[in-house]
Amino acid sequence: MSNRFSDSLFQLIHSLEKSEKRHFKLYIKRSSAKEDLKMVQLFDVLDKMQEYDEASLFKKIPTITRPQLANLKNHLYKQLLASLRLLKSTNNIDLQLTENLDYARLLYNKGLKLQALKILEKTKELAKTHQKFNFLVPVLSLEKKIETLHITRSTTDKTEQITSEALYISGHVFRVTKLSNLALLLYRWYVIHGHARNEHDEKDVKVYFKNQLPEDVHLADSFYEKMYLFQSYCWYAFIRQDFLMYYRYSQKWVDVFVEHPLMKLVETGHYIKGMHTLLNAHFDLRNFSEFDRTLKDFEAFEKTDMARMHDNFRTHTSIYINSAKINGYIMKGTFKEGVALIPFIEEKLEEYGLYVDRHRILVFNYKFATLHFGNGDYGKAIDYLLKIINGPLDLRIDLQCYARLLHLMSHYELGNFDLIESLTKSVYRFMSKMKNLTVVEEEMFRFVKSSFGLSLKQLKPELEKFLNDVKHLEKNRFETRAFAYLDIISWLESKVHEKPLSTIIHNKYLQSKRK
Repeated sequence: MSNRFSDSLFQLIHSLEKSEKRHFKLYIKRSSAKEDLKMVQLFDVLDKMQEYDEASLFKKIPTITRPQLANLKNHLYKQLLASLRLLKSTNNIDLQLTENLDYARLLYNKGLKLQALKILEKTKELAKTHQKFNFLVPVLSLEKKIETLHITRSTTDKTEQITSEALYISGHVFRVTKLSNLALLLYRWYVIHGHARNEHDEKDVKVYFKNQLPEDVHLADSFYEKMYLFQSYCWYAFIRQDFLMYYRYSQKWVDVFVEHPLMKLVETGHYIKGMHTLLNAHFDLRNFSEFDRTLKDFEAFEKTDMARMHDNFRTHTSIYINSAKINGYIMKGTFKEGVALIPFIEEKLEEYGLYVDRHRILVFNYKFATLHFGNGDYGKAIDYLLKIINGPLDLRIDLQCYARLLHLMSHYELGNFDLIESLTKSVYRFMSKMKNLTVVEEEMFRFVKSSFGLSLKQLKPELEKFLNDVKHLEKNRFETRAFAYLDIISWLESKVHEKPLSTIIHNKYLQSKRK
């Protein structure tokens, strides 16, 4: 992807829709003086630029000097945000609540205490309806301040209600904070390290999880408490490769939105992520029919106004659906169909360049390589794998390792035996250094080393032996990731039975449907 989004103001302007640009022009005409004409000129020039180029900018607006530019850009950035806030406030419950609280503070400062209390009461009801209990903290704080400092004619029951609400909310906010922190930190652990590699890793994750769970987690009964609790268990199970638990809590994550249908509109991003996680769980367990049903539901959701409301929702729904489609092709062995989708996905990733993180690109490159490998396009697989191998090493150590292993296998398939020996040593050293070697991988390296110079007749018994050595490890939890990232068993079966990898995997899919 290009680096065209290198300036914050440029990013913001190019993220705007036509209606948002039109609203900004109307807003700026109403609220700005004539001297702000340069700001409008700057907006128009940046809007038409394909890439941020300061030299070109000064040529197009010669009246702007270099010292003026920084201040002008800051002012334009703030005005754009103010315009967006005004336009989007009715579509976002967080903005509505913040706006109401601002109004209550303004009324209180004007001495209109009773009017402020009325707005605060309405804000409390709105927050409770939408499960936004964290917003009740500043609301109750202002309400208590007014009741403490002034005579408001409130009853004793009213003041007792406020104090009891404050106590309940403080407990709720504490649990939500602890659980959301836990979910975030576990997800971060996975993004950096990938799956637990051995019992030592699993022990560390178990201890951490147990220590971070709130002691009063049994009291978790609200939407946000449940959602973050289920997310925490999701990542905990996924890191440990307990895919059955991962599936159960992914389903609970989605189901909490079924229990609270209004929250699908309030927390659309979390619902989208939940559907993505549930699809991944079905993929890991090879739940073919459930995978197809969930993907169909997700594609139907993509067409709703809710999914199209914001840029984040549109882009991430598209990215997650395309990722799921690739997984569908991989687990069904329909690699050729998957390869045909790659140019479309790459075009979308370029289009959504402003919103796509490096981790997502890393995963897509590996999936693209897997599709090409399964389709027998080993050279193209190598091209995508090199994008990972030659990139930074700060994300997904496990994927970095498997990219190198698939790279080695691609050269093996191409018969580049002059490279195999040095590649094998290089990959082995890398994976050993990262403490990422499993029994399956050790067997893989043993086979590659022992197969040098063997004739086809001599090779077949070695392949059969390798297949027998690793097949019993398929149920071993710490070996699972080897089969999740590289379907070694199907690859070996394709060699032993002299059939394409796609045929072997597709036949397994068809057999599962007959059961």
